[in-house]
Amino acid sequence: MTGAKRKKKSMLWSKMHTPHCEDIKQWCRRRLPILEWAPQYNLKENLLPDTVSGIMLAVQQVTQGLAFAILSSVHPVFGLYGSLFPAIVYAIFGMGRHVATGTFALTSLISASAVERLVPQSSQNLTTQNSSLLGLSDFEVQRIGVAAAVSFLGGVIQVAMFVLQLGSATFLLTEPVISAMTTGAATHVVTSQVKYLLGIKIPYISGPLGFFYIYAYVFENIKSVRLEALLLSLLSIVVLVLVKELNEQFKRKIKVVLPVDLVLIIAASFACYCTNMENTYGLEVVGHIPKGIPPPRVPPMNVLSAVVTEAFGVALVGYVASLALAQGSAKKFKYSVDDNQEFLAHGLSNVIPSFFFCIPSAAAMGRTAGLYSTGAKTQVACLISCIFILIVIYAIGPLLYWLPMCVLASIIVVGLKGMLIQFRDLKKYWNVDKIDWGIWVSTYIFTICFAANVGLLFGVVCTIAILIGRFPRAKTLSIKNMKEMEFKVKTETDDETTHQVKIISINNPLVFLNVKKFQSDLKNRIQRENATNHPLDDISKCEQNTLLNSLSNGSYNEDASQPCLTEKWSLVLDCSGLTFFDYSGVSTLVEVYMDSKDMNVDISLANCSDSLIKAMKYYGNLDSERAIFFESVSAAISNIYSNKSSNKLSEHSEV
Repeated sequence: MTGAKRKKKSMLWSKMHTPHCEDIKQWCRRRLPILEWAPQYNLKENLLPDTVSGIMLAVQQVTQGLAFAILSSVHPVFGLYGSLFPAIVYAIFGMGRHVATGTFALTSLISASAVERLVPQSSQNLTTQNSSLLGLSDFEVQRIGVAAAVSFLGGVIQVAMFVLQLGSATFLLTEPVISAMTTGAATHVVTSQVKYLLGIKIPYISGPLGFFYIYAYVFENIKSVRLEALLLSLLSIVVLVLVKELNEQFKRKIKVVLPVDLVLIIAASFACYCTNMENTYGLEVVGHIPKGIPPPRVPPMNVLSAVVTEAFGVALVGYVASLALAQGSAKKFKYSVDDNQEFLAHGLSNVIPSFFFCIPSAAAMGRTAGLYSTGAKTQVACLISCIFILIVIYAIGPLLYWLPMCVLASIIVVGLKGMLIQFRDLKKYWNVDKIDWGIWVSTYIFTICFAANVGLLFGVVCTIAILIGRFPRAKTLSIKNMKEMEFKVKTETDDETTHQVKIISINNPLVFLNVKKFQSDLKNRIQRENATNHPLDDISKCEQNTLLNSLSNGSYNEDASQPCLTEKWSLVLDCSGLTFFDYSGVSTLVEVYMDSKDMNVDISLANCSDSLIKAMKYYGNLDSERAIFFESVSAAISNIYSNKSSNKLSEHSEV
């Protein structure tokens, strides 16, 4: 008897600890998304648009790689490596189909502070001999070593956050905070390019209020501006903006957009070579770009303790900016993104490339917008761009010697347009929620006065503090006895049609903390209603359908059986308990309403405050053909009844 029990126990233990083949496959698909979408790739439909997008993306990656490498205070060639390896790693581990990982302005600015602090410009004269790495000086090798160490440690921090499952904490990163932080960081990048746009020498300035010190230095040395560089910069910006606007306006009529960045690079380099602008007018050019990729090398571990601050900045800022783009892509093209998986993807995109002399990487809004506009379908576009980047590294790189830095800076500034026009969001936040408007402004001010990571931290802390101050003043309503109802609609032929109305009460504020749970719970309930086909009985007609506290446990009554009608049914959201809301809450309500049209549901909102009605009407183009907002639940039900009756009568009259 004892032996039988022991044998049974050992069998159960082996079943618990022996991984099944199917479990391993599911784990691999979850952690390697490329195994999920690559076998389903449609060559006939997707290869052509992905190839076109890949070519256009390669142009962006090369120009941004050169510029952001200089922004990171390292040799431009390392920017080309930073445009190649992170894109390959993310294509394997990342879930964003339109996320192009590579060099990024914000992470380059952060790593530059570590490079300038540990290997200052003054030490260049002390290391004049060349190293064995691509014929570059020891000074350049030391600098890329520091930048690679920042990338390595930043990636390790992101992987650690993945292990700790901290992706679930991203709800603290609200849209106003991310928008303000990225706008402020874009302002910093534009400021960093001023010296190239004006053709003047500006010493490296960083630290608190460094943004203002740079412009103070420019105005003090305004007579040093090179007119040739200024005119060429203005001409480049005008051409870029004009052609890109025309491409955007006529993109439906033309199959392939004009690669104005590539045309401008070729034209400017050729003109500079023919007129010898470097010596004649003193224009600064990119300079020598070595061929090939050196063998991998471990980043210098002895400097890791000195770059902890910058590594945390790279990990947080890079992840936040990249996640926002991945979520926007998923929302636009109707697929899901795992926040924790993105931690792993971006962490490995920093750790692995750091062995190949890469600066810190992240996704960029300009590259994502480029993939949108050129019709990219999958990450194949990024992999195709890597092929062309390799061609540049091994063949075309030396030809970029004559590219003027003012033209390169113009391309970078115009590429930041998507971030800079986020200033227009201020009007939206003011009309929807003035507290979010205040958070946006204060976060932006902290970002330009200090740094992107400081602004991000301030925005999160400020948001939590305001939320803690608002929640105690919220009304706590008891669960109302809202019944599930159905009524019969009679026509002139005495036919009867059953129409069901469900009523769900929202008993809590709707803010960034609980909008995701609220949206998923509501959509799951609607999907279950549409999926179930069982008939109603007398008991289920009186089931209570109240949405419970989404912040505390985010659940509602699951005990009652939930029927589903095959035809369109009605849902009334009782908003009497929605005591306050923020921008995230309004956007979620509008999104739920718009999505309900595709889910066979008519949604009405009852007991809404005037501020909620105004915010929802301002945020989204709501359906004006029928009433949406009602003073009470009974008024909403009466309207549904009258509309159903009139529809049945009109159908009968047509017959």
